[in-house]
Amino acid sequence: MKILTLDEKTGLRIPPHSLEAEAALLGSLMLRPDVIYEVMDIVSPTSFYFEKHKIIFETVLELFGKHVPIDILSLSTRLKEKDLLERVGGITFLTELSSAVPSSANAKHYAEIVMKKHMMRQLIEASEYLSHLGFNEAADLEEVLDEAEKKIFDITEHFAGSARFQDLTPLLRDAYERFEKLSSAEHELRGVPTGYKSLDDILGGFQNSDLIIIAARPSIGKTALALDIARRTASTHETPVGIFSLEMSADQLVDRIVAAHSRTDSSIIRKGVRTQKGSWREDIFKNIRDALDELSRTPIYIDDQPGNTIMKMRSAARKLKIEKGLKLLVVDYLQLMAPANARANDSMVQQVTEISRGLKHLARELNIPVIALSQLSRDIEKRGGKPKLSDLRDSGSIEQDADLVMFIHQSEDDVRDESGKVKEVQRKELIIAKHRNGPLGVATLDYHTRFNTFVEIDYSNYGKAEEQFESL
Repeated sequence: MKILTLDEKTGLRIPPHSLEAEAALLGSLMLRPDVIYEVMDIVSPTSFYFEKHKIIFETVLELFGKHVPIDILSLSTRLKEKDLLERVGGITFLTELSSAVPSSANAKHYAEIVMKKHMMRQLIEASEYLSHLGFNEAADLEEVLDEAEKKIFDITEHFAGSARFQDLTPLLRDAYERFEKLSSAEHELRGVPTGYKSLDDILGGFQNSDLIIIAARPSIGKTALALDIARRTASTHETPVGIFSLEMSADQLVDRIVAAHSRTDSSIIRKGVRTQKGSWREDIFKNIRDALDELSRTPIYIDDQPGNTIMKMRSAARKLKIEKGLKLLVVDYLQLMAPANARANDSMVQQVTEISRGLKHLARELNIPVIALSQLSRDIEKRGGKPKLSDLRDSGSIEQDADLVMFIHQSEDDVRDESGKVKEVQRKELIIAKHRNGPLGVATLDYHTRFNTFVEIDYSNYGKAEEQFESL
C-alpha cells in the first residue's frame, strides 16, 4: 500500500495530500457559497494540508458565521483586515482558485478527498505517537495500552462523522413500524432480554449504553441473579455476554451456572456423587450432561482475574466486542475493582466514583448495557424496611452515573418458615429504585436455594413447591 508520496526534489517522503482537491473545494465555495452546508460536516480547517488553504477555509467559516456573503471580494477584504491576504498569495491566488474549479457541483466529492487524505495523515501521526508510547518504558503498561487504543478509537470515531438532522416523516414511519412490532404477540424487546418476563415488562430489556446497578446485602442473591440473566439471555436469545468476576473463580461460576441450568443441587455439583446403575444418581448425571451440552453452545465469556481495573476491562471488552459481537457485560462486583489511578489519600468513595464513571463511559463507548453488582451498606439492617438509593455502599457517584438501579429485597418471613428453618424456595422482590428512561416498579421472583437460581412465580402450582422439591 502506498502511504507516503515521494518529493522528486528532496527525495523525502511527504504526507498524503491533494493540492487539486483542496483548491477545487475552496474555489467551489467562492463560486457557490451554499455548498458549505454540504461540506462543513466533512472537513474542518485542520483537514487542509497547505497552511494558506487552512487560513482561507477558516475565513470562509468566519464569514458564514457572520452571515456575510462569501465571494472573492468579501473573502479578500476580510483576509486583508486580518493582515493575511499576502500570506495566502493575494487576490491573484483567490482568483486562480475560483477559475480553476472543474465543477462546483462536485464540491462534496472534493471535500471527501480532502477528508480522506487528512485521515491518512492522522493515521501516520498516530503511528508516531504509538512509537513514542512504546519507547516510554517508565510509563505503566495499562495506561500505555489504554492511550494507544484511545488514539485509534478517536480517529475511527471522527471518521464516522457527526450526526445530521433527519426528516421527521421517515422517522415517524419507522416509529409506527416499531410500535406495531412491539405490540405484536411475537415482538422482540428493544433492549437485551433479561430472561424474566415480569422484569422485561417493566424495563423492556436492558438498553444499550445503560449502566445497570444490581445491589443487595451479602448472600442475598446478586451473583445468582446476574448469572441467571446472563445464562438465560445467552442460551435463549444467543446474546454474547462477557462476565468480569472479581469475587469468584471461573470454575465456581461455571458450577453455579451448571447447577442452575440442570436444576441440580449446587452441593452435589461441588462435592460430586458416586453412581450406581439404575439409581437416581444416573438421572442427575444425565441432567448435568444435557445441561453441559446446551451450555457449550452458549456465548458466555468469563474473565476471573482478581483486582481488575477499568482500563484492563475496557481493553478486554473492546476486543470481545470486535471478535464476538459483545452485547452485555457483567461486573461482579463493583467494590472489588481496583481504581486505575488510585492515590494514597483517596477515600473509598473517591475510588468507587472513578470506577462507576469508568463503567458508564464503557457502556457508552461500546453501546451495550453494563451490569455492575454492588454492596449495600449496613444501615439498612439497622433501619429495617426496604433499601433506598442512599443505602448504596460507598455510593460516591453510583446513584448519579447509573441509568438503572435495582435492589434485591426479602423479608424474614420469606426466608424462614414458622419453625425457623430456611426455606428452599424464597420469595424475593426486585425493586426498580431508579430508571432514567422508564417507570419504577417491582418484579417478584422465587429464589431456589438448592439450585442458586431465580425463577418466575408459577401461580398455577402455587403452594405446591414443597411437593415439587420432594419429587426431584
